[in-house]
Amino acid sequence: MVNAQSVTNTEVAESAELSGTAAFDASGDQSTMPSWDELVREHGDRVYRLAYRLSGNAQDAEDLTQDTFIRVFRSLSNYQAGTFEGWLHRITTNLFLDMVRRRNRIKMEALPEDYERVPAEGPDPEQIYHDARLDPDLQSALDALAPEFRAAVVLCDVEGLSYEEIGATLGVKLGTVRSRIHRGRQALREHLTAAQQAGQSGTGKLTVA
Repeated sequence: MVNAQSVTNTEVAESAELSGTAAFDASGDQSTMPSWDELVREHGDRVYRLAYRLSGNAQDAEDLTQDTFIRVFRSLSNYQAGTFEGWLHRITTNLFLDMVRRRNRIKMEALPEDYERVPAEGPDPEQIYHDARLDPDLQSALDALAPEFRAAVVLCDVEGLSYEEIGATLGVKLGTVRSRIHRGRQALREHLTAAQQAGQSGTGKLTVA
C-alpha cells in the first residue's frame, strides 16, 4: 500500500528539482511563483512568435506580447497547476481577438508594419523576429482570414496544437474548431492559388491540408 505522505514528499522533491515556470506549473505552490524576468526569459520568444503569426506585423506583435505578460503576471496568484504553455496560448489568442474586435468597433485601421521593431527581451531578438515571420504570401493569406479562422489555423498548423487544445484555448466546442480550421484552410488555398496565378511565390512553412 502506497503511503500518502511518501507520495507527497516525492512530488515535493520532484518539483524542487525544477525551476522557473516549470516548478510553479508542477506544484502550483505560491513560493515557486516565477518572477517577471523568468517569465519573459523562458516564454518571450514563443509568445512573440504566436503574436506575430496572429497579427501579421511587428508593432502589434510587440504590443500583444507585452499585454500577454502583464496579464499573466497579474494572474499568477490565481493560476491552477496544469499546462502553462496552454495558458499562454489562450491568453495571447484571446488578447488578439479582443484587439481585432476593439478595432472593428471603433473602425480604426490596423497600424502599418514596422519590421525594424523587435522584442527587447530574449537571447537573440533578431533571430526571434526572423523565426516568427512566415513566407510573405502565406502571411498575407493568413491576414486575409477572419480573426477566428486565422487563430484556429495558426494554432493548429503553425503551433501544432491538437483540436482539443485549440478548443480549450478559444473556448469553443470541438465541432466549431473543426469547422473553423476547415473553412480557414479552404480560404488559404484559394488565396494562395490566386497569388500563384498572379505570378507570386505561394510557398511557405505552412502546409494547407
